[in-house]
Amino acid sequence: MIWIEEVSSYEGKEVEIHGWLHNRRSSGKIHFLTIRDGTGIIQGVILRDNVSSDTFKLADRISQESSIIVRGKVREDKRAPGGYELEINGILLVHSAEPYPISKKSHGIDFLLSHRHLWLRSRRQYAILKVRGEVILAIHEFFDSRGFTRFDAPILTPSACEGTTTLFEVPYFDSKVYLSQSGQLYAEAGCMALGKVYTFGPTFRAEKSKTRRHLTEFWQIEPEVAYANLDDIMKLAEDFVTYIIQRVVERRKEELNILERDTKPLELIKTPFPRITYQQAIDLLNKQNETSKTQWGEDFGAPQEAYISQQFKLPVLIHRYPAECKAFYMKRDPEDSHLSLCVDMLAPEGYGEIIGGSQREDDLATLEQRLQEFNLPKEPHEWYLDLRRYGSVPHSGFGLGLERLLAWICKSHHIREMIPFPRTIDRSSP
Repeated sequence: MIWIEEVSSYEGKEVEIHGWLHNRRSSGKIHFLTIRDGTGIIQGVILRDNVSSDTFKLADRISQESSIIVRGKVREDKRAPGGYELEINGILLVHSAEPYPISKKSHGIDFLLSHRHLWLRSRRQYAILKVRGEVILAIHEFFDSRGFTRFDAPILTPSACEGTTTLFEVPYFDSKVYLSQSGQLYAEAGCMALGKVYTFGPTFRAEKSKTRRHLTEFWQIEPEVAYANLDDIMKLAEDFVTYIIQRVVERRKEELNILERDTKPLELIKTPFPRITYQQAIDLLNKQNETSKTQWGEDFGAPQEAYISQQFKLPVLIHRYPAECKAFYMKRDPEDSHLSLCVDMLAPEGYGEIIGGSQREDDLATLEQRLQEFNLPKEPHEWYLDLRRYGSVPHSGFGLGLERLLAWICKSHHIREMIPFPRTIDRSSP
């Protein structure tokens, strides 16, 4: 038995492939079976004169997505998917599938999401998940090559990180806890022990949003570095995104082709990225028309981010937002206390924010004051304040949303296709 991705090493040889029937068509004395096994797709050809009548008849009645084992000789054919074809001389039907609910006709998105467990088998979803897997591998290899330690943050937390209005509350014995919005606070503890760490795991936001950019459950990567300032972390973010994009373009050409993704914009991605201040971003927005005018102090929404990102061919870093619209843990700019030492990275082609980061407040008294200003309880944050009591240092980090990054790489209109089983405000199954 071999995997389809290995067929190029078996040209002219007899092989056995275990998989599923992806599609079938016939032309009199010949059947064409498209077979998938999760690593790729290959076209199998069955000539009536080369097999038994039982085998030829079986090939004519196998239903879509039936599991089969096929045997035959591999031959090169540049017209075939993957450049190789299989001359089938034997078929074993492992399981005959019932009529498959997803056909070639157009289906509504609600139907496809309700059948997500089957929709994953389609060529587009296959390609997206292969790209996702490559990105995840690149993430680990990037940080490992730079001496970072993987640091796993808890999913159940006693307090908010990003804001109390977007928490999922969970009963916890005789108390209550929350699903994590971010691993950042714990990563800060990790960097004080290990110097350079990154967390990678699911995070949850209870925003009642139905936009194409939002999931209630998504995966986030959050590096945290001791003795790093805002400029250090912006450089790290540039290097990180460039590494991932170059890796995907190099290794996932076939999948990007399946997605009909023009790779030229991705091939342009290299450091350094353009950097503008929040004030410069406001000026850029207000040069449009009256409807797009943005007041100083407002955070940017999806339309503003999309417009800004469309002005650049590379990801753009917007730094030093007004402190009033950012989180309690962000350090203020010593040159202007109205600003936070923070940054957002917007992906080009209108995809908007993929990274948010900052230099963290490292002074105990100031952080205690911030908790009061944001009306956050002190007791659940005592452990976090301890990091400022015992050997506090300047430190910085950022968070990258995996699915938003993938939406840009795959040029997908909606983020829900970027995760195997999306969770949104109106969907929690299958």
